Amino acid sequence: MTFYGYRRPDGRVGVRNKVLILPASLCASDTTRIISQQVAGTVTFSNQQGCAQVSSDQQLTMDVMAGYAANPNVYGTVVVSLGCENCQMDLVVKAIQERTNKPLKQVIIQEAGGTLKAVELGVRYAKEMVAEASMLQKEEFPITELIVGTECGGSDPTSGLAANVLIGKLSDLLAEAGATSILSETTEFIGAEHILARRAATPEVHDRIFEIVHRYEAALRLVGEEVREGNPSPGNKAGGITTLEEKSLGCIHKGGHSPVNAVYDYAKQVKTKQGLVIMDTPGNDPSSVAAMVAGGAQVVVFSTGRGTPTGNPIAPVIKITGNKLTFANMKDNIDVDASPIIYGGDLDEMGDDLLQLVAEVASGKQTKAESLGYTEMAIARVCNYV
Repeated sequence: MTFYGYRRPDGRVGVRNKVLILPASLCASDTTRIISQQVAGTVTFSNQQGCAQVSSDQQLTMDVMAGYAANPNVYGTVVVSLGCENCQMDLVVKAIQERTNKPLKQVIIQEAGGTLKAVELGVRYAKEMVAEASMLQKEEFPITELIVGTECGGSDPTSGLAANVLIGKLSDLLAEAGATSILSETTEFIGAEHILARRAATPEVHDRIFEIVHRYEAALRLVGEEVREGNPSPGNKAGGITTLEEKSLGCIHKGGHSPVNAVYDYAKQVKTKQGLVIMDTPGNDPSSVAAMVAGGAQVVVFSTGRGTPTGNPIAPVIKITGNKLTFANMKDNIDVDASPIIYGGDLDEMGDDLLQLVAEVASGKQTKAESLGYTEMAIARVCNYV
């Protein structure tokens, strides 16, 4: 199977051709919004972080910013900073350049002379970059160039019975084809981590699966909290999920039955042609999706039982539900109805159809979230603000 995309200077392949207006901190986010609103073909997001963070916490933010700029769906990046934040311009630029050699411009609000002058400069850079991006022609590529992130949110029992099972079938097909599929949400491995660990390709991967789960539980206990107090969520419980272990057993279906070949830390660069891998992310949907996109995922496949509008500014998000009532109620948000699996539908056939849809989306077909313009995102935290 193939798809049509854009070859980048760093060798990776994008499925979209966006120019990113990247805020280095909260204090630059309104400025990037104003710039992006004036230039068609650009995207941005509200960065709630970038300053007043301890070093380990700041590193998560830096990894997401660098990963977003490096994501192959991005042609080039205009970084905008205030000038005095912890994520200084030179640090952000260095982190981006360590990951990619794509076009990069810089605007520092304090040095430019304030918002209006910074916007004027940023708009000029963005328009030049969009014009350059428009000259690129799509080429045909094998599906092995794809990295697909998998996520679940607003889950109910149909997620584990149908939607996640279908995503797991997709994950197996991607692995068989030589592509990469990412299983995320460490908090939702808890109680099922031993099942995942049995599928580890190496002893190192086996040990890392247990490590990330135990690390997450220990981090919460350091501040006197227990993960089960917030997970399952009220919506999960209202939908019929009763325990975290039950939720985890449904969540890990997204990984299908393939061997787990690697475990990546939050937002680190993921390799292509690697089969099934795990990324250590929280269960929070936007921050988990953000990490996989920062890791290089060009497409995200997202299951939901209760229904969610979640999207992403850089990667198209394909929404799937196993709940036929949710699909009927939220057709504006959800792309695929997986409920036939519960009623005797052919999993193999639906898996092939989903793989075909992924290839079509990779080639340019808009998802529901894209058509609605959803771009919400978040970044994981280690510590509170200081």
